[in-house]
Amino acid sequence: MKRGKKYQEVLKKVDRSKSYTLKEAAALTKECSYAKFDETVELAVKLTLKKSQSVRDTVVLPNQFSAQKKVLVFAKGDKAEEARAAGAAYVGDSDLIDQIKGGWMDFDVAVATPDMMKEVGKLGPILGRRGLMPNPKTQTVTNDIKGALAELSKGRVEFRSDKTGVVHLAVGKVSMDADKISENAVAIISEILRKKPADAKGDYVVSVALSSTMGPGVRVDVKDAVESANA
Repeated sequence: MKRGKKYQEVLKKVDRSKSYTLKEAAALTKECSYAKFDETVELAVKLTLKKSQSVRDTVVLPNQFSAQKKVLVFAKGDKAEEARAAGAAYVGDSDLIDQIKGGWMDFDVAVATPDMMKEVGKLGPILGRRGLMPNPKTQTVTNDIKGALAELSKGRVEFRSDKTGVVHLAVGKVSMDADKISENAVAIISEILRKKPADAKGDYVVSVALSSTMGPGVRVDVKDAVESANA
């Protein structure tokens, strides 16, 4: 893939033979951004996983950078009232299910009480494809609606390894301080380490990198990343 002049220019700032500390990588990623918009900084962590294994969880990032998410809650009765009081953008049961079946998707996160999952499960082909299906593993199927909404408002995000064993997740914007970007990366890596499968073999974390939307990847020293996450 041929890159433009601006990309080639910033690429000169990156020593391709070097692995940087997380803080150095965050600062360099900021320095290598050149777009006119506020680029997103993404973390990529390559893991050693068997085909049958995956790593998935949620984490509350210490430094928020994204806009407030529109949260939809599938609930009835008192739990529906709890959701409204806690600030959910949309609350309902069969009415919302019918709207979604009709093609409406104006929300970012879906939460459901356990008693609603029999009906919500019918939306699997729609919500599952978009990564929006409520799931106990991501704490989006719960009776603690107030607690779930509080964490989502703080910036709780979901991460999941793809088929190649890589976790991709946004950790900030180039307008943020490098230290804050680094802190978010550490929080995610810490959770990835905590979710290590018991039977994982060899080096669990193979590589770590940071990059901005338009900029080049910056390789992070794996040892530094793991030590920072374990500190």
